[in-house]
Amino acid sequence: MNITVFCSAYSLDDRYTGPAADFARLLGEGGHTLVWGGSNAGLMGLLADGVKAAGGRLVGVLVELLKHKGYVGADELVMTRDLAERKAELAARADAIVVLVGGLGTMDEVTEVLELKKHGILDKPVIVLDTEGFYAGLRTQLERMDAEGFLPRPLGDLITFADTPAQVFEQLKA
Repeated sequence: MNITVFCSAYSLDDRYTGPAADFARLLGEGGHTLVWGGSNAGLMGLLADGVKAAGGRLVGVLVELLKHKGYVGADELVMTRDLAERKAELAARADAIVVLVGGLGTMDEVTEVLELKKHGILDKPVIVLDTEGFYAGLRTQLERMDAEGFLPRPLGDLITFADTPAQVFEQLKA
């Protein structure tokens, strides 16, 4: 399975890197391919290292302006002109999308895929690994949108949340 992961390119506290490392190991051991932002920096680099060490395949999708942060050792590294092209490539290559902790770039990516799912343009699972309740606010906002009629499809059809890396893979199997 090609699993596209949206996550931070910053170095983070162990409470975030530990679960990300566990997720990477499970992804690699499962024989899956990581499709990610192609960076060697922060959580992105940790994720790629973990997948590679566990026997998984790496497909990086890197934007030209960040080529100096490209991951050396990826099985495939795709260069894109801009962030919009990068997001489209990440979504196109995915069998499923998993969201780990991240900042504005991650929020941009996840809201774009949810908009595509809302309109039926994208029909792939989107699973958020909600480490340490990082996405509690997002979950609350999405639940409110669902309850108040702002979503044309049930929230569970658009996105699901998992508390552990193992739960992410349980949801992917389902």
